[in-house]
Amino acid sequence: MAFSESGERLKKAIIKAIDDHVITPEEYEEIINISYEDGQLDSQEKALLAQLQAMIENKEVRFGQRKD
Repeated sequence: MAFSESGERLKKAIIKAIDDHVITPEEYEEIINISYEDGQLDSQEKALLAQLQAMIENKEVRFGQRKD
């Protein structure tokens, strides 16, 4: 299934954020802003956000600041 333009941007932002298993508040805000920028959530965006939420709940990804 092909992603919409905003769905593709959302996917890239999520992948970038979870690459090191840490999601910063800034990355989370960017993800939310991308998902709502067109005023609606399509099914692809909902699925991506659900996967991210599951990863956070399962502690595969945690909130925090990067240790550079």
